[in-house]
Amino acid sequence: MSNSDAVAPLPPAAGDAPHAGLPGRTIVLVGLMGAGKSSIGRRLAQRYSLPFIDADKEIEAAAGCTIEEIFARLGEQAFRDGERRVILRLLDDPPHVLATGGGAFMDPQIRERVKQRAVSVWLHAELDMLVRRVSRRSNRPLLKQGSPRDVLAALIERRYPIYAEADLRVESADGPPEQTVQRVVDALQRFNQRALSNTGAER
Repeated sequence: MSNSDAVAPLPPAAGDAPHAGLPGRTIVLVGLMGAGKSSIGRRLAQRYSLPFIDADKEIEAAAGCTIEEIFARLGEQAFRDGERRVILRLLDDPPHVLATGGGAFMDPQIRERVKQRAVSVWLHAELDMLVRRVSRRSNRPLLKQGSPRDVLAALIERRYPIYAEADLRVESADGPPEQTVQRVVDALQRFNQRALSNTGAER
């Protein structure tokens, strides 16, 4: 990494140790539906006094209808095209916490822009937990293509190898959300410390 590519730390979050800086980039949460990207993202943003943005909400605002309606009226490809435009725009904004939809990180353009502009965190979750969580909502278009367990199992097989390209992997497990938030914070601190060490070594 050259000096021009160095990741500059943000000031520490309130209540954190003085060394607990974050990279001065957007934090992008990736993972399957039910992994907790929105709930963890909101808490993480509050922890670091950063704005929180839910990409799906931004897509709905841009389209003037729900994601379910986009799928029904225009199909998945139209949704993915709109998703790409919205997320690429959001990644040009000042640092924030961004929760993405489950398929967003599969897009090569989005993945490349995330690598350039952000720090990506994969919220990894086991199948059984995902099935329990998604059963609470009935408005997920992809889950209408078969049984939730079968659909999620197929998505895990296809998407997890791509999610593994994220900068960090953090387990999203049952229990208080704050525990997962703390795991993300710890992972980001280690990431930032490595970035600072690499920068210092190259000077």
